[in-house]
Amino acid sequence: MMDKTQLVARSGAQTPDSGTHTIDTTCAYCGVGCGIRGQVTPETREVVVEGDPSHPANYGKLCSKGMALGETVGDTGRLLHPVVHGERRSWNEALQTVAQGFIDTLIEHGPDSVAFYVSGQLLTEDYYVANKLMKGFIGSGNIDTNSRLCMSSSVAGHKRAFGSDTVPGCYTDLEEADMLVLTGSNLAWCHPVLNQRIKAVKQQRPHMKVVVIDPRRTDTCDLADLHLPVNPGTDVALFNGLLAHLAQKGAVDEDYVQAHTEYFTEALVAAMEDAGDRPVLAKTLGVSDYELETFFQWFADTEKVVTVYSQGVNQSTSGTDKVNSIINCHLATGRIGRPGMGPFSITGQPNAMGGREVGGLANTLAAHMDFDDPEQWQLVQKFWGAEQLARKPGLKAVDMFDAVDSGKIKAIWIMATNPVMSLPNADKVKRALEKCPLVVVSDCMADTDTTRLADVLLPAAGWAEKSGTVTNSERRISRQRALLPALGEAKPDWWMIAAVARQMGYGEAFDYASEADVFREYAQLTATDNNGARDLDLGLYSHLDRAGYDAMPPRQWPLPAGKTPPDHDLRLFGDGVYFTPSGRGQFVAVRHRAPASQVNTEFPLVLNTGRIRDQWHSMTRTGLAPRLCGHLPEPFISVNDRDAGRYQLKDGALADVTSAWGNIRVRVQVSEQCKTGQVFVPMHWTDIHANKARVATLVGENVDPTSGQPENKYTPVKVAPWYGQSEALLVSREPLANLQTDYWAMSRVNGGHLYRIVSALPAAELDGQLRALCKGANDQELSFGHSDQGEFRRAIVREGQLHLAYSLAESFGTRDFSWLGDLLEGDFADGAMRALLSGQPDKSLNAGKLICACKQVGYNTLCSAVREQGLETVADLSTATQAGTGCGSCIPELEQIIARERADAVA
Repeated sequence: MMDKTQLVARSGAQTPDSGTHTIDTTCAYCGVGCGIRGQVTPETREVVVEGDPSHPANYGKLCSKGMALGETVGDTGRLLHPVVHGERRSWNEALQTVAQGFIDTLIEHGPDSVAFYVSGQLLTEDYYVANKLMKGFIGSGNIDTNSRLCMSSSVAGHKRAFGSDTVPGCYTDLEEADMLVLTGSNLAWCHPVLNQRIKAVKQQRPHMKVVVIDPRRTDTCDLADLHLPVNPGTDVALFNGLLAHLAQKGAVDEDYVQAHTEYFTEALVAAMEDAGDRPVLAKTLGVSDYELETFFQWFADTEKVVTVYSQGVNQSTSGTDKVNSIINCHLATGRIGRPGMGPFSITGQPNAMGGREVGGLANTLAAHMDFDDPEQWQLVQKFWGAEQLARKPGLKAVDMFDAVDSGKIKAIWIMATNPVMSLPNADKVKRALEKCPLVVVSDCMADTDTTRLADVLLPAAGWAEKSGTVTNSERRISRQRALLPALGEAKPDWWMIAAVARQMGYGEAFDYASEADVFREYAQLTATDNNGARDLDLGLYSHLDRAGYDAMPPRQWPLPAGKTPPDHDLRLFGDGVYFTPSGRGQFVAVRHRAPASQVNTEFPLVLNTGRIRDQWHSMTRTGLAPRLCGHLPEPFISVNDRDAGRYQLKDGALADVTSAWGNIRVRVQVSEQCKTGQVFVPMHWTDIHANKARVATLVGENVDPTSGQPENKYTPVKVAPWYGQSEALLVSREPLANLQTDYWAMSRVNGGHLYRIVSALPAAELDGQLRALCKGANDQELSFGHSDQGEFRRAIVREGQLHLAYSLAESFGTRDFSWLGDLLEGDFADGAMRALLSGQPDKSLNAGKLICACKQVGYNTLCSAVREQGLETVADLSTATQAGTGCGSCIPELEQIIARERADAVA
């Protein structure tokens, strides 16, 4: 039975100062919006995380990243104090500097000379205050969000079809559908909890069909009854072909189309022009005619269909058209807004939806209201009392940083994001910020690619310290509750924005005592003159007091005043009524267009980018957890074996990847995931974690003309092998400062950092460079072997502890050195000494490369279990080792291990 202390903590109200207690909050990562239950010990700042079994997004399940959240709440790397021009300053001094800098810029150059670039990491309350300050009182539309890079095409497609940025469905639709179409979404790695839910239903209902549409064969394909590896950029042709097929086979719901939609004929004519002959369409798509016919007929024959899409659809110069080509097929069949049916955009960030709702995109006004509607503009102006309310949209992300580069924007505030790592043509973004007169960055981390360029640094509260709300992909608003007090002088983002606004003279409009005050005002704005005219209505919360805010349960909007919130899932458009002027859903005539840049003889390969299983965005949080760094510890390029042979690439060796915009150096991973002519590089590595691996430096500034979203999924590149003369694997308790080598990549391990280093210098010279960099005056030094005679090892002992050690050789090939990451654990004991002497792991250090991050089970452990116990199924292997019993994302690899070991046993 829960005691009173736990009840108080669980409600989100003031938590006890001592003793372990439980607080319910929301996960910091993707748009699934999983509920988290934290067991918090304030005295030690320890947080043990588990899933919240009562939260309707996840019902207690978490992915590997969510399970490791408790390992990321310490002070490592945190920005703890305001910094102005490299010097620590008080909050008052920093706020005055920011406010005066913006005031001076506005006076001299006008409102469009300043900008905010914000993030889906912000809470809704943070977003609301930032948008209100920029659009309402500075008087410029120049606030945009990094959600521009992931979901803006979906926003634009929704608004064209529905008249509003509305996700009509619910997660339960994924479980109630008889057919799931997963397109442009590696759900198994990017939204693992939803993948678990689907997998569980698929096991219960094997007749449910799953179709995966993806150029790569990802782990999501393990769920699939059919995988369509379409050529990159051909989604519009595919779904136009589907629409034409539906019309030809009499599968269009004529009654629904006539009663509830407009412009069907125009959309069908365009689709027929793309569809052409089936064999021609199949060739365009790069799939067989049989595969195409199977997909089309399954869709036509199945009433309960959900089409899930994500970045593979959105990140394109035709992303908005892709979204509408999908929606067109659901409108044509009337499969929308009913259980188990509809198009479903899955967001990438924890509060991308909240940012869209409040107006965080430059082309929207506020609370799902728009600049081009005079009545809505006047409503917002009156509600805010904002005489200077912006009258036109501002600059979208890519255009915004172009304006910084050209000098049009002279002051910019970047909040909770890292554009020098994530925006296309990232080196240009870096150069732009270097010459911008005023760069303000608010972040919880001290050292990022972007904070390095800041004139003013403002310390923001981290995930475990923030209080507010987030909205997930199914429109469900959840409370994020602080687990711990803020470190150092860190403050909530809404607080610092409001403080700057007051310093600028807008005090009355920004006189908030708490985040609850902000949310209540936002809810009132959504409800003002609404009466069902707009989709977003939070009138239920218009008079919410602090206690009600603290106890707020997860709920889907709309939540109008005067109505009891439903106790069931809430869908929209089931009645066939939309938010367009006519009240009808709009078909949009779209045609297939090739990507903006095409492969050629100089750049013959198509680069795709995306996430990996255990990392997220720029690794500022996941990179702190050793268990999340072991699976794929280095930046890599995944390349088909035929292309590897053609371009002389070796598995595990290094390669230079070059586009018209930039160059990176990464490890080669030969894999059958990619088709011939296509390569994949993950997005996560920054200049903090590797010296030359920011993939966004390769991506051009081509954007969708409607949404402004960059084309991250199609960049022409060339790949060439790069050869060094020596390699080092180095473990250190502290990060290395001023490491200058031709290649290095760093990952966190228990007790410190693991570096993989390659140099064009001979081994002896690299040894001298590392020794000079690492050895202190009073350190004890141990060496094994000789640096110019094969493999060589050196250790540095400081105060009786192994402080640093490295192995050096001309090449290590593909040998497993994951055991080096365990040398720093505990004392410098016999096992570590034997490992250093021999260059081979002691048995206690020999688990092998990490496969299961949740349960921390290594490759060697799994192989041994299969061999020694004769295991033949994943269930048996999971029972023996616990691998695969967490989030389940490692199960495809477990299956591969079993297959390999059994094949070897037979051979």
